[in-house]
Amino acid sequence: MTTYNILNFGAVNNQQADNAKFIQKAIEYCSNNGGGCVLIPAGHTFMSGPFNLKSNIEFRVETGATLLANPDESVYTESAFRANKGEGTIWIGGEDLENVTMTGGGIIDGNGAAFMGEELKEAYVLKPFDTVDPRPHILTLINVKNIKIHNITFQNAAYWGLHFIGCKNVLISDIFIYNSLKIRNGDGIDLDHSQNVNISNCHIESGDDAICFKNRREYAEFGPCSDITVTGCTLISTSCAIKFGSENMDAIKNVVINNCIIKNSNRGIGIQNRDEGTVSNVTISNIILECRLFGDVWWGKAEPIYITAFPRANSNGKDGGVRFPKGATKGKVGMVSNITFNNIQCTSENGIFVGGENPSKISNIRFQGIDLIINKTTVYKGGLYDCRPCEGADMIMDDTAGFYLYQATNISIKDCSLIWGDNRTSYYKNGLTEIACEQVKVSDYTYPKVDNQQAITVSTKFSK
Repeated sequence: MTTYNILNFGAVNNQQADNAKFIQKAIEYCSNNGGGCVLIPAGHTFMSGPFNLKSNIEFRVETGATLLANPDESVYTESAFRANKGEGTIWIGGEDLENVTMTGGGIIDGNGAAFMGEELKEAYVLKPFDTVDPRPHILTLINVKNIKIHNITFQNAAYWGLHFIGCKNVLISDIFIYNSLKIRNGDGIDLDHSQNVNISNCHIESGDDAICFKNRREYAEFGPCSDITVTGCTLISTSCAIKFGSENMDAIKNVVINNCIIKNSNRGIGIQNRDEGTVSNVTISNIILECRLFGDVWWGKAEPIYITAFPRANSNGKDGGVRFPKGATKGKVGMVSNITFNNIQCTSENGIFVGGENPSKISNIRFQGIDLIINKTTVYKGGLYDCRPCEGADMIMDDTAGFYLYQATNISIKDCSLIWGDNRTSYYKNGLTEIACEQVKVSDYTYPKVDNQQAITVSTKFSK
């Protein structure tokens, strides 16, 4: 394989000069000569604005090398979401490609704090903007086949980290993602309308979702997000470690997640369906997860497992009505069905939540071998479940239960357990709360009573 060192194309080793044109020149030359390796050499930090990858390229950032995003907001002009210009821009991009590899042991740094406002206790303040939010996504690949990303570190994203749109045959392994836990929208990996994806042996820390599956409306032509495996990963998130949605206008299906550890996260595993798309055929097993409460700036209330199907909020915010289909004034939500959770150890300040717009929206959910320890560990308010962004009540305020089931059908709870921790609050009450559900089957579920009161409550009507 022929190697093309960016130093030979004019790149300079300092943090004042923008090397984007030299990196792009090396990529173009490599591609025009049949492909090869574009090298970011060791021992240097190269500052760069936006550039695009090409087919048949191995983009190699050597151990000891750093590629740093230009902090000048004015150089970021290409929207990450086409005509929707309010959700970030593209730093490293590529579209309609094949055979793209990123590796080398070095660091790709999004320089995230440079794009933020004041740093507060919970999160950075987001800077105001008129039309274009200039915060760059680190990597945006659109309609790319045969991607390999391994043995490399991504860090400090100003918006999303790695975004794969309509991509096929994607292998992501042995990478590190270290994003600030205070940067909102700082996702780790987003799979958007992508198929045949394997993520393995990665460590991801992110202020927003660590791994997220979705189908954005801006890229509807690429079809469902499907046939995905995630294994052997360690995840930390101030929002949700593993999330399905909330943007989902197609189908998310055939997903297997196994042998992962989730630590110090606001929500562990979340299915957050808010659009007309569906989520189905998902198996999640052999997980150890730890959750805790964070402030209201972050979605989630320490639910270790969270399954919801509510219509999107009818508002002008970016998570509300602007995401409706063109011409629609009211949202609708698709089904969540055939989801299995097996052999999961949960330690958290809250219990498992399952809730839908009506019982037909969530069905055939199986919990087997789920062990819950619920214990108060922070000063943040509990006794509530976070349903943002949905039409109606964003928060359900009620006593904490091991399993809280609200308007769902065909739920199985088998061979599960609940233990209240030493720091038990007054609202830690029930083993199971069931509200307006149908066909709930519980077997071999052990849980303690509270003050000798009944530990299962069943209601046919929810009262806010």
